Order: sequence, then C-alpha cells, then structure tokens
Amino acid sequence: MSRAEEATVGNKRFRKSPARGGGSSADKLNRLRRTGFLVTFMLGALSAVPPLSMDMYLPALPDVTRSLGSSATMGQLTLTACLTGMALGQLVVGPMSDRWGRRRPLLIGLLVYVVASASCAVAPNVDLLIGSRLLQGLAGAAGIVIARAVVRDLYDGLEMARFFSTLLLISSLAPIIAPVLGGQVLRFTAWRGVFLVLAAIGIALTAFVWRRLPETLPAEQRRGGGVLGALFIMRGLVADRIFGGYVLANGFAYGALFSYIAASPFVIQEIYGASPQTFSLLYGLNSLGLMVVGQINGKLLVGRVRLDKALGIGLGVIALAGTVLLLVTAGAFGHAGTLPVGCCLFVMISALGLVVPNTNALALMRTPHAAGSASALIGTSCFAMGAISTLLVGIAGKGTAVPMAAVQTGSAVAAIFFLLVMCRPWENRPVEAAPPSATRR
Repeated sequence: MSRAEEATVGNKRFRKSPARGGGSSADKLNRLRRTGFLVTFMLGALSAVPPLSMDMYLPALPDVTRSLGSSATMGQLTLTACLTGMALGQLVVGPMSDRWGRRRPLLIGLLVYVVASASCAVAPNVDLLIGSRLLQGLAGAAGIVIARAVVRDLYDGLEMARFFSTLLLISSLAPIIAPVLGGQVLRFTAWRGVFLVLAAIGIALTAFVWRRLPETLPAEQRRGGGVLGALFIMRGLVADRIFGGYVLANGFAYGALFSYIAASPFVIQEIYGASPQTFSLLYGLNSLGLMVVGQINGKLLVGRVRLDKALGIGLGVIALAGTVLLLVTAGAFGHAGTLPVGCCLFVMISALGLVVPNTNALALMRTPHAAGSASALIGTSCFAMGAISTLLVGIAGKGTAVPMAAVQTGSAVAAIFFLLVMCRPWENRPVEAAPPSATRR
C-alpha cells in the first residue's frame, strides 16, 4: 500500500500524508523504510531499554534488599525511582526531539544512561542506588520516546499499527531474555554485576545509533518556540479529548503491567518459594505470550477488526483475569498454588498485546505534526502509572499477593472507563489529526 493511498481503519477512513520533506530528506526516509529488519531491530532495541533496565534487575531485587540492609518497600522504591525518571524524562526528551531532531537527544540520553548504570553498580547504600536509578530512568526515557516518534515520522495509518505490533515482537524479547540473563548473571556475580551489564548494553546501543540511525525529522519540520512553545503544544494535545482518552487507557493498562513487574519477584519467590531461575522462566513465558498476541494483532487483526474493538477486547480480558486473580489470592477458592496464579498472570500479560500497539497507533494518528511531544505524553502516562502502582504494591508489603491483584484489577477497570467515556469508540468518526491548536507552531 503506497503512502498516497487511503488506509481503512474498521469503518473509518484515514488518508496517509505524502512523503514528508522534499528531495534528499524524502529519499533518506524512503531508504530507511526499505531497510525493513534493520529499522525494526534498531527501534525495538531502543524500546527495550526500559524493560532491560527493570527486568534484568528483578531476580536480584530480594538480594539487593538483604545486601544493603533495607526493607522490601525501599527495594521496590528503586523500581519506582526508575519508572518516575522514565516518566519525567520523556516530557523533556519528546519536545526536544521535535525542536532539534531525533538523533541528537537520543545520543545524549544513551550516554547519560551508561554513566547512570555504572553509578548504580557502585552505589554503597540504598539511598544512592535510588538516586542513580532515577537518573538511569531519566536518561533511558530517550530510547522509548524517540523510537515512537521515529515510527510516526516513517509510517501512517494501518502501516503504523502493524509496525507497532512488529516492534512489540522485538521489544518483548527483552522481558523474556532480561530476567533469564539477570538470573544467570547472579550465578556468577552479585547484583552489582547486573548494572555493569546494563552499562555495556548502553554502550553498544550508542555505537549502533551513531552509525546506523539517520535523522528522520527534516530541519524544515522542526519546531521552535523554546519552552513556551513546547508547553503550548503539550496543552493542545492534552485538550484533545480523544487523544487524552487513549493516553489514559494506555497508562492504566501499564499500571497493571508494572504492578506485576514490581510485586512478582516477591510473590513468586518468597510467597511460593521459587528460585530466581524458576521465576525468570515464568516471567519469560508471560512475555512470550505478550509477544505472540502482539503478532496476532498485527498480522491477523489489523485491517480486519477495528483498532478500537481489538483494544476494548484486550482491556476486558485484563480486567477479567485480574478479577479472577484477586479472588484466587484472597482465598475465595481455598489455598492458591503457583499454577492458578501463574495462569491468571499469563492471560493478563498476554492480553496487553492487543492494548499496547493499538493505543499507540490510535493516539499518534491524531498527532502527525507533534510526534515527539505526543510520544512523550503517551510514555509519561505509562511510567507515571507504573511508578504509582509499584508504590502501592510496595507499601502493602510482601506477605500477600492480594495488593498486586487489586492494583491490576483496578487499573484495568480504570482503563476501560477512560476508553468508553473519552474515546467513545462506538462513534463512527473519521480518524483525524488533533485540532490545530495541538500542533500549531
């Protein structure tokens, strides 16, 4: 399908814009699109920075609390700090990428990420570790926010929805590989070695981007106006009800995901007595489910089922699985073993494969001229809700799985609420850009 053709999104129509920029800029973008696997792998690797930063560290989380003499709550605050940094960092990096292009902010962010990871490795106490994790999150935000903006630079409409599903295939490998890799690292070294590995990954990504990722935002399409201009654009985006609904639905769905990330090491290892290696394998299986459902969405559903409908089904499955998990962990069916808890978590995490690519595509379809700022708001909602959810399950302690299940269920119900109230998917409206006030220079 050419970029001049119309893409059908369910019963809605969206006309793709012609190749942006003129002459050499358009030629460069076309060449980058034609590289196929290279683009997908590069953007997937950048999107994998957040799960790498958290998931490699998960098997070591109980060990960190013992090593530094801190509580489980303080240990989970190291996750909360990283998530908070990623939420705030995207608000800075997104508008920067709209003003100065994608490449320069990305390289700066990756270099700071390397320094922050090394700082985590040598932190002498939990307070400094929390501070270093905050900086690591701030810098790591550059990878995911700019990856989404680059996708918006290169693709439109259904092409974009399909690419996000393909991107999910690559980025989902990180949650599968990272805990397993982290568990294996712990067999040969202490938890500090995990952060040294993350620093090495950051160095490799920096070199790869430096050599292989060209600028995708032509100079003539960049935005001026400084801080006030960025705030004006953000205000316009937030004022768009439909865009805001997708952002909030996506954010609350991530709240369910991150409560699982924060609490599952304690639930699986300390409540149910599994080893770090067993936990890593179970965690990887859930990530595999997410990856498979994401590919079903991109290969089979996009173009056949309305994106809003697929999104609603995904959120409904998450809410149902969360409700069952809450009943199981609360003892409604007697003593809960690893199997029923694991099955509920598998269904819940797998269903995110219908949520993540479709909310990203639907939101970014409305913001063709402010992709960096829109990507920042999408990402900030994810990690802000992630930070809140990890804080909630941390405060509740590690003696029961009920807080995790309660946060997951509440997050899914809230996501459905905002999808229905703000996006109103039953309305037969065209997929269109956000109002001019959201994107005006």
